[in-house]
Amino acid sequence: MTTHIMPTYARQTVTFDRGEGAWLWDSNGKRYLDALAGIAVCNLGHAHPAVHQALCKQSQTLIHTSNLYGVKLQAELADKLCRLSGMDNVFFCNSGAEANEAAIKIARKYGHEQGIDAPVILTMDKSFHGRTMGALSATGNTKIKQGFAPLLPGFVHVPYNNIDAIISAIHADKNIVAILVEPVQGEGGVNIPDADYLNRIRALCDEHQLLLMLDEIQTGIGRTGEFLAYQRNQILPDVCTLAKALGNGVPIGACMARGKAAAILTAGNHGSTFGGNPLACSAALAVLDTLCSTDLIADADRKGKRICDAVTRQLEGNPHIVSIRHLGLMIGIELDAPCGELVGKALEQGLLINVTADNTIRLLPPLLIDDAQIDLLTETLSALIKEHNH
Repeated sequence: MTTHIMPTYARQTVTFDRGEGAWLWDSNGKRYLDALAGIAVCNLGHAHPAVHQALCKQSQTLIHTSNLYGVKLQAELADKLCRLSGMDNVFFCNSGAEANEAAIKIARKYGHEQGIDAPVILTMDKSFHGRTMGALSATGNTKIKQGFAPLLPGFVHVPYNNIDAIISAIHADKNIVAILVEPVQGEGGVNIPDADYLNRIRALCDEHQLLLMLDEIQTGIGRTGEFLAYQRNQILPDVCTLAKALGNGVPIGACMARGKAAAILTAGNHGSTFGGNPLACSAALAVLDTLCSTDLIADADRKGKRICDAVTRQLEGNPHIVSIRHLGLMIGIELDAPCGELVGKALEQGLLINVTADNTIRLLPPLLIDDAQIDLLTETLSALIKEHNH
């Protein structure tokens, strides 16, 4: 490993050379079952033929021209995203943090247009919205903010899945212009709110003329069993941010807007050199076309339930299990003590997992994981948990 990379990651001691579907192979030829999918990125698994073919074809003709000119594939991708989401328009960027930065700018400009000099965005405790300064300021995690003060003003945090706290905050601060929330908190521990949580926030935003901004960076593109998690609630946000699985590993982010929010940013207000270039859009179109022509999204609930039921059965009676929860293929297994060492132990057994919020095993397998792979995943993981708690 080179020593010239900034030490910003506590990397595992493995390097992968190739992948296929839900499998990865390291530089020594050892095979691993990927139950993390690049942190909810590779929903179609590794080396998917449709993505591969799209990238090869597009790279032969045009990779980049900039947004000074029309980009045909960008327009096609925006049209498809809006049809699938019910939104009105899209700003393309390169990552989830950048998508959330665009959302923050929409909210602030919206506030200024309402005559509010210091607009405030309400976000949630334990939330994660990215590591750029605006997104970091919006994030409700003090640990990852340490050392980066002064952060941006204009954010208020309240407990997740607590409507009364939102109501109190709105009444206490007349400068609140938007609510930014994850339909399921990923980095915060796979926290799944009450079924009507988003509906009640939508109603509050309508009542108080606030923008509802949903961070679907981890929950979107089929992860939770719908194309977007909010579609389970049969609502529409004013702003929705996407990234991660949109390009299946090719960097692309999107900030979608609707209604009054769609008209906020105009020429000169925002931009991105690489955002929505032909290469990235070709990958995203291949992802959407594949998902729309298969049952992968519709099957996510069944597969997530199969994983949770199997782990529950195999760990029945284990006193260290606090909760096993899922929405589609977004799965959290919460233990009663920190369990970060399980990541390395799973790696030794040829299984890629993640631990978040110190004590929650997070599983984000590719949507194309099959039942045999699910059985291998649950048997391996359950044995590791039993050994860890012995």
